[in-house]
Amino acid sequence: MSIAESVVSCLTDHNIDFELVRHPKTYTSRDAAREAHVPEDHIAKAVIVENMSGYAMVVIPGDGWLKLRALRDEVDRNFILADESEVKKLFADCQPGAIPPLGPVYGLETFLDEQLTSLANVYFEAGDHENLVHISGEAFHSLLKGVRHGHFSHNE
Repeated sequence: MSIAESVVSCLTDHNIDFELVRHPKTYTSRDAAREAHVPEDHIAKAVIVENMSGYAMVVIPGDGWLKLRALRDEVDRNFILADESEVKKLFADCQPGAIPPLGPVYGLETFLDEQLTSLANVYFEAGDHENLVHISGEAFHSLLKGVRHGHFSHNE
């Protein structure tokens, strides 16, 4: 696997130019950034949360951590981190842990961290552990047009 079929379809449907950046197998955004020689804060990573209504995606910078309390306060819903074994079922065309941050493509309500709104270039998981998708910041925002923005992460 190199790039999830859902991601290819989305990028093609929206006429988005992209580059696939291959790197040695990694399992964290920090390691992917290092191996691909890209800034960690330019990686958009997906965190899956859930509540009584179902699943949602929060897209945060690769060097950040989700602030669940900030998300709860911002959207006035009691989200928790989703169970990894359940998350696999939502992304059938992706390897576990290599989720592209394109929630609308997968039918998920999506929240975008403000730190990602001013980037000229964005990188994200292609659906496996050996490739990142590189697109312009403008293209990334067009793919996530209409999602709710907020301050959902912190850096360590």
